[in-house]
Amino acid sequence: MFVQILFGLSALLTVGCAIALAATKNIMHSCVFLLGTLLGVAGLYATLGADFVATAQIMVYVGGVVILMLFAVMLTGGKDFVSKAQNLLGLAPTMGNKWTYSLAGLVSLVFILTNVKLISSIVKTAPAKTFTNEMPSTVSQLGHLLIKDHVLAFELSSVLLLGALIGAAIIARPKKNQ
Repeated sequence: MFVQILFGLSALLTVGCAIALAATKNIMHSCVFLLGTLLGVAGLYATLGADFVATAQIMVYVGGVVILMLFAVMLTGGKDFVSKAQNLLGLAPTMGNKWTYSLAGLVSLVFILTNVKLISSIVKTAPAKTFTNEMPSTVSQLGHLLIKDHVLAFELSSVLLLGALIGAAIIARPKKNQ
């Protein structure tokens, strides 16, 4: 029952935020909707039993969206978004309205349920026979595959990423003769 609720909420969050992401013109709103979409996808991964992929989704992609938000604020000058009603009536800026609070509640609920699912698959206090729909953790299986069977591909990808990092540093370096 828990998995079905998490799946339904994650699917609703993913599809709703993806539609809102495509419809909005504000860069900060699109970053928030992208955050909701990626958290929903992490919840979908958690319901499929891919706990490693769900954790990587949260750590890498959701963390990347936070960095995207910081860059968006830095590149746009970080100006406050004040509505016309606030200017006319002299109201103090608020943190949101009923729609943003509803979205924040849904995102928080999916995030908490995803973390509960991930933590419950890691820490198993009850015997395995009491859980009928639970799948084993994939982290140890991935670790064994990366270290034993696919070590060459793992090492080559690390060298490729190091080359990309060095190339980005060379491209971003300021020119001396300009």
